[in-house]
Amino acid sequence: MNVPLWLALLVVGGLGIKLIRPPWWLVAVLLLGGYLLADSLLAPVIDTTIK
Repeated sequence: MNVPLWLALLVVGGLGIKLIRPPWWLVAVLLLGGYLLADSLLAPVIDTTIK
């Protein structure tokens, strides 16, 4: 079964927010930080580390 990455992230994020209930600012910082890192010079390093 192939699930799109955006759908999996949406489900996991929704469950995490519902179960753990982190503060809204922490969620915003993590989302913004992930977005900025994905478009930075560190993206190839992070990509090779994850794979």
